[in-house]
Amino acid sequence: MNYRQGRTKLKLELIGMAPFVWLGWLYGRLFPLKQPTSHFLFFPSADIGGAPRNNADIAACISDKKPLVIFSKKPRNNGFLHLFQQKDVRILDLHRKIDNKLFHFVNFFYRGVLAAWINRSENPVVFGGECIFFYKVIPHLRKDIPCVELCHLDTWLGYSIGFIDRISLRICSTLKLKEAILRQYRENNVPTSFYAKVHFIENHTYIPEYREVTNPELEVVFIGRGSPQKRLHIFAAIAARMHKLELPAHFSFVGDVENVLNPADLPFCTFYGKVTDETSLHAIQQASDVLLLTSAFEGLPMVVMEMMAFGKVVVSTAVNAIPDYITHMENGLLIKSIEEDAIVEEGIELLRLLIEQPALKSALGRRSVEIAIQKFGGEVFCREYRKVLLRDR
Repeated sequence: MNYRQGRTKLKLELIGMAPFVWLGWLYGRLFPLKQPTSHFLFFPSADIGGAPRNNADIAACISDKKPLVIFSKKPRNNGFLHLFQQKDVRILDLHRKIDNKLFHFVNFFYRGVLAAWINRSENPVVFGGECIFFYKVIPHLRKDIPCVELCHLDTWLGYSIGFIDRISLRICSTLKLKEAILRQYRENNVPTSFYAKVHFIENHTYIPEYREVTNPELEVVFIGRGSPQKRLHIFAAIAARMHKLELPAHFSFVGDVENVLNPADLPFCTFYGKVTDETSLHAIQQASDVLLLTSAFEGLPMVVMEMMAFGKVVVSTAVNAIPDYITHMENGLLIKSIEEDAIVEEGIELLRLLIEQPALKSALGRRSVEIAIQKFGGEVFCREYRKVLLRDR
């Protein structure tokens, strides 16, 4: 969808839903928020993943402002809900009411409710982290209310371009994504005034004290969701081939991967399942040597940042923003093959290299820690987001 089409589609939608939105607006006026706030944070869910963890970090950075977090999409696991359940951060989970296509008019109604609450707030700021409901609400807000968008992946750009007239600031978590947005603007002849609204802020992660581990065999781990983009069948193929070759490597999975992989087919691997306790997760990360990713596309996964902070070697397909942070043979190893069979072969060769050259593994890990300290410190992250969301108040 281009810019002109997006704007036309939005105008038609606003006309069709108007009666339900007005009804919601009336309800919101009659029943205001019991605990008023000036900061409204729209997120899809609290599922396990890099983006939800980042969203929770943002909420924590402004917790002193008692923000209201609004969840809108049915969760798959809600494994990171505890990260949002912190002092002074309030949660409104609307997914049971608005994430139902059969009763979509209820979604329209709650757009009006939220708009009434936000419009009556004192100096409100609205923030959306790749949340469709955020885009649906902002056309109903007062024009003077700042609306800030966070982008992790370019897959949203075809949809979100229709709303840029109403977005005050677009934050990108990778430089490649910022470049993609500006390229999209040029291709659509978007007014140059919109270019200055596109900003870049690094994500952040916990950085522990560096401790090198010595394992009898290379410990290779996958941490993440079992979503199609992760291409876990390729990871599994690498593990199976290395087991057959009797190479000294052990493979583990952390996350809800059983929906795409059958543990019985990989008896030589360890399946931890969903690990929501941070202490347990950090123990697995610390005990590992390598994070292996065979994804078809990525933003900058939080797990990459975390494993860099732990001084582990990231071996990944060279997709999207990964090469911005992982430089081949400097702080990690990149798989540059495109075809799946070739990815398997190259992945095996790179892991074999780490087995045969432990000094290289150590050097790559130490360099990753140095880069993580420079780029992913929490103090800078919070300062930048408070500057954006508090408007220097």
